Amino acid sequence: MSDLDDIDFFSGMAAFEAKHFSRAIQLLSPLAEIGNLDAQHRVAIIFQNGLGMAPNPLAAYKWMYKAAQGGHALAQHGLGFMYLEGDCAERNAAEAVKWFTLAAEQGLAGSQTTLAMMYEEGRGVDKDPEKARQWYAKAGFKP
Repeated sequence: MSDLDDIDFFSGMAAFEAKHFSRAIQLLSPLAEIGNLDAQHRVAIIFQNGLGMAPNPLAAYKWMYKAAQGGHALAQHGLGFMYLEGDCAERNAAEAVKWFTLAAEQGLAGSQTTLAMMYEEGRGVDKDPEKARQWYAKAGFKP
């Protein structure tokens, strides 16, 4: 990224945090297009939740998938929930487990906890109380 891209990125993130979503999408979309994973993730959230616009599930999935595929842990977590809940993607618990696992392996406690619950319930995976305990422990929960 160039210095101008950096300025647009920080301005776009500031606009997002300030809930100025039309400005955020204007600044972050070009950066998402050139592969900025954080921009892709934020653009996905804007489209998924219809922040400052009508929701656009196809665009939300596209950007969440690109960021997740690029290794962005929060996007992997978000994509896992898209599959788990059938939000912007067809419900698919096994696919959710795949994405939660990638995020959990990067240390994301929310994904570790969700994965533990899925192993505990046998949702998208075979029920495995030992794996559930291991993921809970990684997330910081004590038995």
